[in-house]
Amino acid sequence: MTEISAQLVKQLRDRTGAGFMDCKRALEQSGGNIEEAILILRKRGLAKAEKKAGRETADGLIGSYVHAGGKIGVLVEVNCETDFVARTEDFRNLVKEIAMQIAAMNPKYISPEDIPEEVLEREKEILREQARSTGKPEKVIERIVEGKLKKFYEENCLLEQPYIRDSNITVRELIAQTIAKLGENIRVRRFVRFQLNEPLE
Repeated sequence: MTEISAQLVKQLRDRTGAGFMDCKRALEQSGGNIEEAILILRKRGLAKAEKKAGRETADGLIGSYVHAGGKIGVLVEVNCETDFVARTEDFRNLVKEIAMQIAAMNPKYISPEDIPEEVLEREKEILREQARSTGKPEKVIERIVEGKLKKFYEENCLLEQPYIRDSNITVRELIAQTIAKLGENIRVRRFVRFQLNEPLE
């Protein structure tokens, strides 16, 4: 078994924010390979997040972010289970990061489940027509549509977007890592993004 040094554990903790023992176990499991250990922790983080997903989130924070000389502004409500967690630096940082993500990437929805059925159907129809114009068979067209829908979700759904500071993870995974670290369910409830002189709907 590979001897895991405290320095290696510290490196992994600095990169992931996970607990000491979680980092040590992941490094032991990966034979001291830090990149593989990060993957192990990410998978565990998601597993922990899924276990907590059903728990009620009655507390939280409303975060704000103003960017580009006051030309873009965001308000976001992020919920957690207790005011104790809502006051932690980790939670506050997460809320700030999510607000910055919204300012930079301009998502329209929180998750794919929030996309109205008619919007989704219209998008699928556009993608089908594009695929048909290439002369591909019908069964291949559906696979092409599914692949392109994933891209549509990444562009339009906050949780599916690559995180602006680390494109190897999504915003959903960023939240899952914080859930694993803080031990409470966390969810983005709503957000609004303003841009100076944007057309009013």
